[in-house]
Amino acid sequence: MNLAKIEELKKWLNSHNIPLAYISNPDHIAYYSGYTSDPHERVLALFISATADPFLFTPALEVETAKNSSWKFDVLGYADNQNPWQLIVQALKERYDEPKKIAIEKNHLTVDRLEILRSLLLHTDFNFDLTPVIQQSQLRKTTEEITLLKEAGAWADEAFKIGFAAIQAGASEAEITAEIEYQLKRRGVSQMSFDTIVLAGDNAANPHGAPGERKIVPNELVLFDLGVIWKGYCSDATRTVAYQKPTALQEKIYQIVLEAQLAAQNFVRPGVTAAQIDQVARNVIEKAGYGKYFNHRLGHGIGTTVHEFPSLVEGNDLVIEEGMCFSIEPGIYIPGEVGVRIEDCVHVTHNGCESFTQTPKELQIITRKAD
Repeated sequence: MNLAKIEELKKWLNSHNIPLAYISNPDHIAYYSGYTSDPHERVLALFISATADPFLFTPALEVETAKNSSWKFDVLGYADNQNPWQLIVQALKERYDEPKKIAIEKNHLTVDRLEILRSLLLHTDFNFDLTPVIQQSQLRKTTEEITLLKEAGAWADEAFKIGFAAIQAGASEAEITAEIEYQLKRRGVSQMSFDTIVLAGDNAANPHGAPGERKIVPNELVLFDLGVIWKGYCSDATRTVAYQKPTALQEKIYQIVLEAQLAAQNFVRPGVTAAQIDQVARNVIEKAGYGKYFNHRLGHGIGTTVHEFPSLVEGNDLVIEEGMCFSIEPGIYIPGEVGVRIEDCVHVTHNGCESFTQTPKELQIITRKAD
């Protein structure tokens, strides 16, 4: 449970004369409460009052688990044959009278659920958005959070070692992916932060491709994009390696992406903007003549979820501050030929940044033969 962040939100509620916040996003519920759950179609909710104790609302089958988590306040539950919204409204009226204002996550709460609440709380104004408040709260990480992100990054480094060791002629992308996740589970990592990506050769030209039965063959590049969830915090990193000797084009593209990644990472410091960091990497790739093949933002925030605010992208003039954490992941993707991406997530220090992952970025050449 993150009591300091709860108190921070309560101060915001009081300063805006809003008596109650309704947090509906399970990731953000976990951020504040310490309780992690995927409720699927069921209702999971966290209500934080400006003046009274908060409470967690879960499906009945999760109540005991929630009570045994780090959450120290009340947990209310509902059975599948009960109407959760009626129970929520009853609890709100009993605890907080009938709140005249409730702040919601406008980028998460569905229209149908909001309409149900409006039909049951006829005198309540829901036109207050929590989304930017939560984004700002998550933007600068504490020392404790950075420590956990470093630990998650170390597990990503371990995943790279496993994946690189699994490369050989005839192994498929899917087989290497399975080996990474199997070995991590054996070592106590129960969850990846997103579906592991292993893409070989021309498949890597699809930035978010899915591993399949494509076999590894000599003289091509293999792209690994992966991360884990460790004690509630995520890692996300990408490395591209060569199996046997790379072609001249492959090596050229790799070196351009590496130059772009290092230039952007070395540029990071308090006072620059998100857009400027993106432009540093983009300038390198555009100068080399491959600008149209770098077709995504440079990076995104990371923390309890793998994609957080902010985006490092053209037009985002957010000023970078110490404690912010985000990815730096330029790439070049030439359809039908080659794809290269190199990524580290970093935290901003007082005069630069430090990476959460330490796997070398110089082009590694794997020479192992088939078993």
